[in-house]
Amino acid sequence: MTEYLDVDVRPILRSGGEPFSMIMAAVARVQPGQGIRLYAPFKPVPLFDVMASKGFAHSEQAIGGGDWQVLFTPADVPATAAEAAGPISDKWPESEVRLDVRELDPPEPMVRILAAAEQLGPGETLTALLGREPVFLFPQLETRGYNWLGGFLPDGVTYELTVRARS
Repeated sequence: MTEYLDVDVRPILRSGGEPFSMIMAAVARVQPGQGIRLYAPFKPVPLFDVMASKGFAHSEQAIGGGDWQVLFTPADVPATAAEAAGPISDKWPESEVRLDVRELDPPEPMVRILAAAEQLGPGETLTALLGREPVFLFPQLETRGYNWLGGFLPDGVTYELTVRARS
């Protein structure tokens, strides 16, 4: 049974603060087999990909009054974004295909990424730079059997997505 570190970011957010560093500090403290139980005043969807990239699966539950409880549990079996618990370069080959679709209007980035993914050989990857998180692309990639890993770059504006064809 997984033990959870409790992280309640509701007071920080209600006072106008930014809780991301507190959450990442909790991630750094997690011991093998532990997870994080997060309490937030909204469903923290952007955090799901960040935590997946660190090897955590999530489950969320509304707990009333607009508040949410999210359990981040270590992912034993890699899947989609959780596949790369470490840097992509440790798990996936360097992408030879690179797309910069930041200046394109939706749905063109999704169309171009899916078309490029169709050209990948088994286990090959492509990397795309986007101007926003491609939330509508993720289910399309999964339906087609691709794994993916993504997140915002330090500039906070550019979303980097790496797509891998199954081996």
